[in-house]
Formats: sequence, structure tokens, C-alpha cells
Amino acid sequence: MKKYYPEGMLYDTEDNKSTIKDINCLMEAIDTGKIIEAYAMICDNDHNLIVDLPCIRGVIPRLEGAVGIEDGSTRDIALISRVSKPVCFKVLRIDTDKYGRQTAVLSRKAAQEECLIKYLGKLSCGDIIPARITHIEQFGCFVDIGCGIPSMIPIDAISISRISHPRDRFHVMQDVRAVVKSIDNDSDHLRINLSHKELLGTWEENASMFKAGETVAGIVRSVENYGIFIELTPNLAGLAEPKENVKVGQHASVYIKALIPEKMKVKLIIVDVFDDIPRNTDIKYFITGNHIDNWKYTTDSAEKIIESTFTDC
Repeated sequence: MKKYYPEGMLYDTEDNKSTIKDINCLMEAIDTGKIIEAYAMICDNDHNLIVDLPCIRGVIPRLEGAVGIEDGSTRDIALISRVSKPVCFKVLRIDTDKYGRQTAVLSRKAAQEECLIKYLGKLSCGDIIPARITHIEQFGCFVDIGCGIPSMIPIDAISISRISHPRDRFHVMQDVRAVVKSIDNDSDHLRINLSHKELLGTWEENASMFKAGETVAGIVRSVENYGIFIELTPNLAGLAEPKENVKVGQHASVYIKALIPEKMKVKLIIVDVFDDIPRNTDIKYFITGNHIDNWKYTTDSAEKIIESTFTDC
């Protein structure tokens, strides 16, 4: 299956750069239907996007700006927010005015429609796809899953370790992987619902990276009367004994007292806490394939079961 990547991933490729700088290549793209990327520089008063093409003036008319603009299911903010960012498009035609000036008329909607038909419309639950974080809200993060088509990862699907806000885990323009949790496909719109935590490993996989007696780094995620929860990895947290002057979001060095698989517990002692320590935003994915049918976080001996099944669509 051909991949239709989030916007921005094609821009710096040699093929894309050579296409947008040569008018002959743009004309050839009309016949081939090639999807190209360039930066949107202006959104004018009529919400047409002016695109930065080195060889010619490029315009994406408002109604060609995105799927759903014409029927109102997509708001114009989807066009305005693309200024100073790469957009994908197909070349519809090259117009020449009475003064001989040429303009490439482009369609982002056409690229999205192809992406929906040939890529997103063929996905199944359990498929693992690339995504790019576009903006972050308290309840989750919005992502581009291909040609600017949006989806969302809810906050409770980001990781097993609980976070107070998705920005604790992600940042805008970060490239991530996500698994298709469900698909809503009515006559008018296709909506892909995503999850992320399943790709970050089981309890045993994460716990295997640590040993009792080690002192390791962690992040304070919750401060309770009975103890302090410290995240060791996005899918593994432990409980430390209460300690004064510890705040959520601080970084910590912790001593591992015990790892208890049958209870899925990690017992910790806080050695010290720190503010403003730079974080490594690289994500370790334990699943590197393109599909999963079932994922079980819990150990075989644990009473509580945490698992996900992806066979409903």
C-alpha cells in the first residue's frame, strides 16, 4: 500500500524539491497526479492559500483547501493555520493571464481525497501508522495521519503512566506512531480513532530494563498522602514513600527497592528531586511492525487485566 505521509514529510525529499522548482515538472505532475509539497506563505482575505513555488506563483483556492470546506464540515481555521507550514497538493492546471503571467492552480483537497480512498479508507483496526502532532489540548493531541487529514489520540490512550496534560509526553511537530483503535465510516466522513500506549511495551518489557538495587531517573507524576508515583518509562511507574517538598513534574533520582511482577508493582525510594532538567523526547517503541491484533499489558500472574483487542473493524 502506498504511504500518504503527514504534511511536511515530503518537502525536503530530492524528488519534491526538483519538482517544485521546475515548471515543466509541475506540468508533468498534472498528467501523473503526483502529490507535491510546498510552504503556504499567505492566506488572503478570501482564504485562498498562496503557496511558495520557486518557479511560478501557486494558489490553492479556498474550496480546494481541504476536504469538507465546501460543505462546512471543515472550518476555515484549517486553512488559516497552514500559513508558514508545508501543505500537500496536486497541480490542477497552469493559467496564463492577459499579461502573460502564469499561476499554478493547486488542490490540497484532491490530495486528501486520494489519501482517503487509497490509504486511510483501506486501514483496519490494529494497523500501525505514522502521525505528526499538530496541536495539543487538555483532553488529547491532534495529529496529521496523511495529507493533513486529522485524527486524535485521547490523553488516556497516550501511555499507561498517567499524565496531567498531553504536553507532558508530546510536542507539536513531533513524529509518532499510533495504532488504529476504531474506524467510523458513514456515508459522508471517515474518522480514524487512534491509540498510542500499546506501542510502548508491556509491564514485563518495561520492567526488564531495570533491576532492584539500581538508582535511576524518573519523573514525579502524582503526589498522594500515602506515597509518590514516579514514572520510570511512559508505560511503567512505581510508588515511592512520602517525602516533603516534592512536586508533580519534577525530575527525580530513585532507588529501586523491589520489582514485583505478580502485583505489577515497583517499590522506590526518592534520593533527590530536581527542577528544569532537559527531557529526552525520543520515544522507545516496543512494537515495530505494522499491525497488532491483541496487546496485553499485564503479567500472567497479575489479578488485574489491562489489554486491548483490535479485531472489531
